[in-house]
Amino acid sequence: MKQITDFNMNYFSLKGKNAIVTGGNTGLGQAFSLALAKAGANIFMPSVMPDDPEFNKLIEAEGGKAYYMEADLTKDGMAKVVTDTALEKMGSIDILVNCAGICPCEEWENFGRDLWDKGTAINLTAAFEMTTECGKVMKEQRSGKIINICSLFSFLGCQLSPVYVATKHGIAGLTKAYCDELGQYNIQVNGIAPGYFKTKAAEYSANDPVRSQRIVDHTPANRWGEVHDLMGTVVFLASEASQFVNGHILAVDGGYLVR
Repeated sequence: MKQITDFNMNYFSLKGKNAIVTGGNTGLGQAFSLALAKAGANIFMPSVMPDDPEFNKLIEAEGGKAYYMEADLTKDGMAKVVTDTALEKMGSIDILVNCAGICPCEEWENFGRDLWDKGTAINLTAAFEMTTECGKVMKEQRSGKIINICSLFSFLGCQLSPVYVATKHGIAGLTKAYCDELGQYNIQVNGIAPGYFKTKAAEYSANDPVRSQRIVDHTPANRWGEVHDLMGTVVFLASEASQFVNGHILAVDGGYLVR
């Protein structure tokens, strides 16, 4: 009975925790960053996108600190530089969210090696390298949460972007591999698979009325996702409340995958 009564809502608190969110100042990364800040975390955002002082103010209004670093994670050695800088500024790395990604689209006959290499470098290789570097820090701490942003296309195929499908399948596999490697050090590695959200990555479908309606018709929730639909999920996976959840890919898709 004591184990039941000891549980309280503080298990969801991230007060005093330090998080790296790659690409955390743009797109869905902003939702993840702000959600973690609302739960009490400080946020370090390495990104190729320019610093956004207004967004930083939103994070700091929640009581935490916002750190921005201009960083191209596809460059050799950048993951270590980012990790070392974050550790120096924050003192620990308790949470890593591998969010940075791209979805280049082209007809398959014209989808060349240049698009393939760009997609692989940021969607998969950068996540691998950030996990390796942050994992070393978390191993020493004997604690940590790593959250990989997967996709519906970690489970499905789609047209126009073979590299997106391949790398999102890959990031799901990476999640399971590092769960097996790092679980012994009290590090949990999980993934979030967003459904259809009206972000830049999905603008091709969102701007096509026929495709957009087809997506709604396929989704039991009968709508596209709103960014706030993802925010509780990342807090849960980053918190003590998910301490025995490891190697899981949690779909936030309004039920899309069941049909």
